[in-house]
Amino acid sequence: MITRRQFISHSCMATSALMLPNALFAEETKSAYKMGLQLFTIRDAMAKDPFATIKQVAALGYEDTETYGFDPKTVSYYGLKAKDFLGLLSDHGLTTTSGHYDLFRYFNAPEAELMAYVDQCIIGAGILKQPYITWPWLDPNNRSIEQFKQLAPKLNRIGERIKKAGLGFAYHNHNFEFIDHGGINGYEIIMKETDPDLVKLQIDLYWVMRASKLSPAALFSMQPGRFVMWHIKDMDKVTQDYTELGNGSIDYTKILPDKDLAGMEYYYLEQGGNFKKSSMESIAESAAFFKKNLAKYFR
Repeated sequence: MITRRQFISHSCMATSALMLPNALFAEETKSAYKMGLQLFTIRDAMAKDPFATIKQVAALGYEDTETYGFDPKTVSYYGLKAKDFLGLLSDHGLTTTSGHYDLFRYFNAPEAELMAYVDQCIIGAGILKQPYITWPWLDPNNRSIEQFKQLAPKLNRIGERIKKAGLGFAYHNHNFEFIDHGGINGYEIIMKETDPDLVKLQIDLYWVMRASKLSPAALFSMQPGRFVMWHIKDMDKVTQDYTELGNGSIDYTKILPDKDLAGMEYYYLEQGGNFKKSSMESIAESAAFFKKNLAKYFR
């Protein structure tokens, strides 16, 4: 005969046993990474109404963001003071782990002017709690091989200053880094002549697949652990333009498993243009495809 106390005890144990597999399953399926979005993708929507846009971004399942656009005079983003923009993100459960800052505009500026801008970026990124400040671009008139050789020590100096402030610094590629200049290209110079401890690499996989003779895996193997951030976007099968994830020719199931070799810490879905209907509908489609087909590689 079982007592009332024994019955309750056994019932609780049975309930716990039934719940345990579900708890373990939830733990196993929880991603170690946040699904990020480069906000450049929805620059039109952010310019129109950052409040409604950020709310929708969160509703689509994005958890992290990369900013684009920074006003150094007012230390603001999208028309909002840095602390207010951070508050907007926080209100919707979002973080920001990197920003694309207009460092390239100071390529030919005096050193003091460049470093003054770097210091403003450090202030802004610090307020937003961004681990990384990213150099995103080079103007067309600054892409000769000699200018890449000038760029490398400049990146080292910027990286040193940012590291002293407790933040990380990275360089983002496009296609022009892979143009051959008599047996060498700009990306090779950046990889060889910058200090990996000061200058990390944010790899844009779309541009690597479109313009580089080397695969992402080959690049990762050359400098394991340096490719700390990834831009994930797809390439139209006909035009090679941007397209929504899943509609293009890039098979990410063959790239994502190399994240550990690369040293990836953060990733951001991005689509620079060529939207089916609108930027917001495109990020919804890409998010849905990613969660269904690719998120499993980040668990």
